[in-house]
This record gives sequence, C-alpha cells and structure tokens, in this order.
Amino acid sequence: MTSDPLSCRSRKRSRVSRAPEQEGETMMNFRNAGILAGLALSVSAAALNAYASEPTIPPAPADFPAEGKINYVARDSILEFKALPEYHEPDWVTKNFVASGKLPPVKDRLPKEPMVFKTGNMPDGIGVYGDTMRHVIGGRPEGWNYGAGQTQGWGGIDIGLSECLTRTAPLFQVQASDTEPLPNLAKSWDWSEDGHKLTMHLIEGAKWSDGAPFSADDIMFYWEDEVIDPNVSPLGGGASPEAFGTGTTLKKVDDYTVEWTFKEAFPKQYLYTMSYPNFCPGPSHILKPKHPKYSKNTYDQFKNAFPPEFMNMPVMGGWVPVEYRSDDIIVMRRNPYYWKVDEKGNQLPYLNELHYKLSTWADRDVQAVAGSADISNLEQPENFVASLKRAAEETAPARLAFGPRLIGYNLRMNFSANGWGNPDERGQAIRELNRNEDFRKAVTMALDRKAIGDSLVKGPFTAIYPGGLSSGTSFYDRNSTVYYPFDLEGAKAELAKAGLKDTDGNGVVNFPAGTAGGKDVEIVMLINNQYTTDKSLAEGVVGQMEKLGLKIVINALDGAKRDDAHYAGRFDWLIQRNTTELSSVVQNTEQLAPVGPRTSWHHRAGKDDQLDLMPFEQELIDVINKFRTSQSNEERVDLMKQYQKISTEHVNTVGLTEYPGALIINKRFSNVPQGTPIMMFNWAEDSVIRERMWVAADKQGKYELFPEQLPGKPGEKGPIN
Repeated sequence: MTSDPLSCRSRKRSRVSRAPEQEGETMMNFRNAGILAGLALSVSAAALNAYASEPTIPPAPADFPAEGKINYVARDSILEFKALPEYHEPDWVTKNFVASGKLPPVKDRLPKEPMVFKTGNMPDGIGVYGDTMRHVIGGRPEGWNYGAGQTQGWGGIDIGLSECLTRTAPLFQVQASDTEPLPNLAKSWDWSEDGHKLTMHLIEGAKWSDGAPFSADDIMFYWEDEVIDPNVSPLGGGASPEAFGTGTTLKKVDDYTVEWTFKEAFPKQYLYTMSYPNFCPGPSHILKPKHPKYSKNTYDQFKNAFPPEFMNMPVMGGWVPVEYRSDDIIVMRRNPYYWKVDEKGNQLPYLNELHYKLSTWADRDVQAVAGSADISNLEQPENFVASLKRAAEETAPARLAFGPRLIGYNLRMNFSANGWGNPDERGQAIRELNRNEDFRKAVTMALDRKAIGDSLVKGPFTAIYPGGLSSGTSFYDRNSTVYYPFDLEGAKAELAKAGLKDTDGNGVVNFPAGTAGGKDVEIVMLINNQYTTDKSLAEGVVGQMEKLGLKIVINALDGAKRDDAHYAGRFDWLIQRNTTELSSVVQNTEQLAPVGPRTSWHHRAGKDDQLDLMPFEQELIDVINKFRTSQSNEERVDLMKQYQKISTEHVNTVGLTEYPGALIINKRFSNVPQGTPIMMFNWAEDSVIRERMWVAADKQGKYELFPEQLPGKPGEKGPIN
C-alpha cells in the first residue's frame, strides 16, 4: 500500500537546510556486549550546526525493492455462506469415527449454510487433506480463558482457536474503497433506517468443537459477563464497553439474532471492533458454570478455571488443543465440527495438526529459515540479513516475502496524573512532566533516529519515524506529519523550559525544589524482555537520554507480567511495538485516542473512572469520533491527516523506528496470498487464512504426533482414536 496521494499544508520551515542523510552521522558506542545499543552518541560542534530544531516533515524513506506486491481483489470474491449439495471430510474421519458411531455424518456436523471459501480467491485452488503446520513461539500459555484475560502464548495460537463476529485480517488484499469487515460468526447484518440499530444474523446450526450448539447465548455471555462486567478483562486490551461506543447496548432477539443499539447513527467503525481480538466469544456452556455470577467462585477462580493442562477446550476455530507439555510444545488437532468448507464441500481445515514449540521469539525465525519450523513473522531486524542470505540459496526450505513498513515502535509516556497505577511521589512527578509539552519535545529532539535504525540493521530497511500513523498505511500523509529533527542542544533548551536543571552537577537534571525532594529525574521504562529488538531499542533510549540529562531505568518483564504492569498503569514510560490501529487505522480505531476511560495505551482513567485530558487530546478525540461515524471515504482521509498533524505536533507518542516485516513460510505450503503483510489488520497467521492452506500429497511430511486422532471430551487428557 502506498501513501495517500492527497497532500496537506507542509510544515517545512525555511531554516531547515540539512539533508536527511545528515541525520545521525555520528560514531556509535556499544553499551552492552551482545546488544546493538550504540546509541550513546558523541556529536561534534560542527555537526550540531548542521541540525535544526525547527519542526519539519520526516525525510522520505529509502526505496525498498524487496517489498512484495499485493494482488487486490473485490471483497465479495473471498467467501460466501450457502448450502452445498454434498460435503466431504478426510477418509480416516469417516472410517474411524463416523462409521463407528462416534461422530455424526459430516453434513450433520455443519451449519445450515456453512462459510464457503471461493476457489477464485485461492492462489493455488482447492487442496488436499493432511500434514502439519509447525510454529515456534516465545510466549507461554496462562490458560484457555481468553475472555477472562488469559493469554494462550500468542504466536497464532489464540487466532487458531478463536472465531469472532467479523473478520478483518484478509482485508489487506481488498482496495480501501471496498473495505468493510468480512462476515464470520455474524454471517450478515442490517442497519435500521435511522442507523442507530444494527441487527446481526449469526451462523445457524454451527457447533463448538465438542458438538455443543453455538448460539446467541454465547454472544450474550461474552458481552454481559465478560465485556460489561468490570471485574473481567478480556485479552487484547480493546474489549471494553466504550470500545463499542458509550451507551451501546446489545440484546438477544432469538437463538441466531442479536441487536445492537448505538447512540451514534451508522457507526460502521464498530464492525471492525467486533473482529479479533475484541469480540471472540468463548463457549458459554463451559464458562458460565465457573463465573461468579452463576457460582460461588471468585473472579480469580473463574479466570484460572481452565489452566494450560485443561485439554480439549471447546473452540469455534479450526484446531483444538489436545496436548500441552510445559516449556516444550502445544499440539492442536483438527476441529471435527468446523463450520467452513471449500466450494467442493470439503470440510476445512485441510491441515490435520498444528504445533507450537515453546522456545523463544528469536528462535522462531531461525527454525523457520532452517526448515525445522514452517512459519514465522520476521519482525526482528537483527535477523534480516542472515535470513535473506539463507532464503536466497537454492536449497532453502522456506520462502521469504517482505511487506510494507508497518512494523514500528513508539515510546509512550504515561499521561495519567489521576492515580492510574497508584504512583508514588516520584512517579506522580514524572507523569506531570510527561504532560508538559516542552518536556516531550525535549525527549523527541534528543533521539537520533537514524542511529537507532542503524543499530538494529544497516541497509534500506529502517526509516525515520516521528510517531503517529505507520508510513505503510494508506491513510498516511507525510506532509501532515510533524517531525522534530535530532538536535541535542535544542533538546536541552526545551528541558530547561520545562523547569529542569542539573542542580547538583552529576549530569542528571533534578526536579525543582519542592517536587519529589529535588532529586534526580529518574524514569522507569517498561519493556518486553522477550524480544531482542525491544531490548536493543531500550538500551539506545537509555544512552541517548543520558546525553540529555535524564536517567532511565529499564524494567524488563516477560509477556504476561509486562502486560499486567502495562494495563495496571505501573509505568512511567514504555516501549511498545505498534498495534493495528496505527497500521490499518480502521482496526481498533478507538485506541488512537482516549475516547473512553480505557481505550488509550498510555492514558487511562483513575479509580473515579474519569480522564484528565489535555487540550490536544480532546482534539484527537473529536477527530476520532468524527472518523468513526463518517460515511465519506474522502472525509475519513482528511480526518486522518488532521489526526496525524495534531498527534505528531504535540508529541502524543515518541516514535523510535519503523521497518518492513517479512513472512517466512515453508515452500511446501500452497494457498499463500501474495504480498501478505505480517501485520496490518492482524498478524499474518490470520491474514494467510491457515484453514485453507494445504500441502500437496507428494510434499507432505510425517510430522503429525497424533495421526488419525480427534479431540476428546473437554477436560480429558489428549485426543482420541
């Protein structure tokens, strides 16, 4: 996808005379052995004169010829819902399970009108059954209770288990003018004449993987007892009541119909919010008996009622967890009640088994390139060069395809001075600083982004990223992006304007007398300890902020602990890899601003449920609210230009770097869409539509750990044969 061709008034000033390549022409020092963190830079006086602190627009990124091109299609060419004259399944399922009476015939296991993937949209056409897709992940499962906030370990596990009201990941191949979420659990919907009511028609006759019927009761349990219940927080961060609009209600009409009522007219944006990860209901027949509203359980007991060892958890997705070995592997087998087929009536998925080897995120790339794993999102730049070299060899088992620059990192400052996270005196003083625009400008001007990018990988991969929308999204407008160039002396002047001086001469600025005891300004920065890129960026920020006179202390936490600290507000700053609202804009749009008490990543309400908004944040909210209800594509493009200007001018976030990602996938797999980005509307594990991927019979490996077996009963150990 390319930048929008329409332009906005440029903010370039006449004083800016340097060329982009001048930025960061400095010598790097290595702060820690093994970590490319050479960002504590020494700059000559002559070099300083070449920089200017006047805001401008970011330099154009380098051309990247390796970027894969997307084959764009019409939205309605991907799938439909209809009954077919006959249905098929793997022969061994018929022989071992249907013939013996353990399973009903396939036609009785499918809904009245299953989802049908159209052959014309399949790159390699209708497939054959068999084989395994082997994943490697760095996360670890907390349990199977997604709706109560438990992670399954990421890396595509939850995407393979969960099905949501709508689906957006495959929309990367649809032109923006035709973009609207795809139907999924909701097979169709109708708006009332005034646009305030949305009636959703659910798939009729579909079943959970244990054979229990799926119905509106599952939707209502998720809404009333997980999204609305203040004591439950579904995974994903966006499944809060306000994410679907203030005052929004949902009611059951009948077993296969639900009705939304909105305060706004035609808020079509919420159709995106109803996709992964925000509206993916769990099996109410399993969950409801454990919920405190219907039992004597506490909320903690409810959340932890389905630990990783609980096998055969009912799902609506294509594969069911049947084996878990701690720190070793998770195995998932095909769902015999899956409700999707191809045009010949073959019940999907084609693949019998999924593996998730529990290792590290860096190991995922290594194993996928080597052929001992089958798929990876190459998102850590440190691995780019070696992966490209191996993929270029004739004997390489995997192909590697780069997408647009949609992987980015922001430094987010905690803007909540209202008690979110219960900060101590020092923490509260930092939050007040974070809310000071002079302070934020000092931080962004003190960052040499060219050096930051080069510390990760040299070459045409990384681009200077001031923050805001990703340059790879169709809504991005460079001329609406305000960029404060690297200027350390200018940054120090901004810091002085914010009232910070080094009063004790130790190289670190102090709080003013009467604030936090006048001590050194010490900032605790939360990062994800599981990614080399995150740690490298953090070391770089520490080094560059040291030059500015700020002491940064890294709080590196793994996965779930890091998420807990983030969502609880226990951070001064955090480094976060960009999420879908910055890469797609239309997905999770509410996370672009604090439109509700809990929609922003770095500014949430305190115990009184009230936000302490700054004026520019209210401007962002106004823009986002208009965007969410606008019916005009032209107006939406213009609104995002306004958003980008306000956000970057006031330093809502501090951009660090951005770069393309690459999908690594074993060459034996068919039906991989060309140009699949590793992240746009969702991660590539969703975008590639794994349920319709297949392996030709002569290429299939003997990787299945449980051949010719199906999931057992919920809670029982392992699959059955």
